[in-house]
Amino acid sequence: MENRVDKKLLDTIKNRIKNLKVDALTMNQESLAECLFPYKWFNPFPKFKFSERPDTAAASVLEGNIIILVDNSPSAMILPSSVFDIIEEADDYYFPPLTGSYLRLSRMTISILSLMLTPTWLLFMQNTNLIPGWLAFIQLSDPYNVPLIWQLLILEFAIDGLRLAAVNTPSMLTTPLSVIAGIVLGEYAVKSGWFNSETMLYMAFVTIANYSQASFELGYAMKFMRIIILILTAVFNIWGYILGTVFAICAIIFNRTIAGKSYIYPLIPFSWKELKKRFLRGRLPHTEK
Repeated sequence: MENRVDKKLLDTIKNRIKNLKVDALTMNQESLAECLFPYKWFNPFPKFKFSERPDTAAASVLEGNIIILVDNSPSAMILPSSVFDIIEEADDYYFPPLTGSYLRLSRMTISILSLMLTPTWLLFMQNTNLIPGWLAFIQLSDPYNVPLIWQLLILEFAIDGLRLAAVNTPSMLTTPLSVIAGIVLGEYAVKSGWFNSETMLYMAFVTIANYSQASFELGYAMKFMRIIILILTAVFNIWGYILGTVFAICAIIFNRTIAGKSYIYPLIPFSWKELKKRFLRGRLPHTEK
């Protein structure tokens, strides 16, 4: 265990914790995270991985990561964490390598779709001449009363409102009220002319896709990037779509871990051996190498 961790980083973290001058960590691990690494607020991508699973924390220690436990918090802070570390799930290792690789690739693909699906659809609706013949069915079947960009933005905020309401609803009422809210939004919102059925379909997929990975912080970062791309696409059309996509990519690429290393390692710097481990669930070794 002694040679697994980056000792320089470990000493840096210890010194930062010792030199903290705060009355209390009122928000538990989030307060500590902001004290340890006061990153720029305009980059929403998380710098830490949080997990309440002992197996995830134990595996991270064996991989040379640092685990921080905060009093009165069930979550362990895992650092340093790249975007691939945050996407990775311990459940992948509870299945055979083939199944685990499928689940991991599916999670990554769905995360990308949750970011790009609605902006790409909006771009096609603004430029129907770009729609290939085999995708002709994605065109709107009915005329719309509210501009598509406003439909998508209203649904983005409405879904978050329903999610917050579900959190504060007594547990015995959560399921029936969620069903009622889904019926009202899905059925009557379309019939009233506020939304088109296609808009509801794609936003429903995006909402469910956000739960394909366990990190809420990463899910909301993807949501913010998606809204930015939507707005830029609506205002500047194709160039706005390209600009928004480049902005989202740069927000990931130029992010840094608490160790000051690349946020998208092993893509930058490139390491084929480590990259395979991120995308494919390999066979666990029986002996230490």
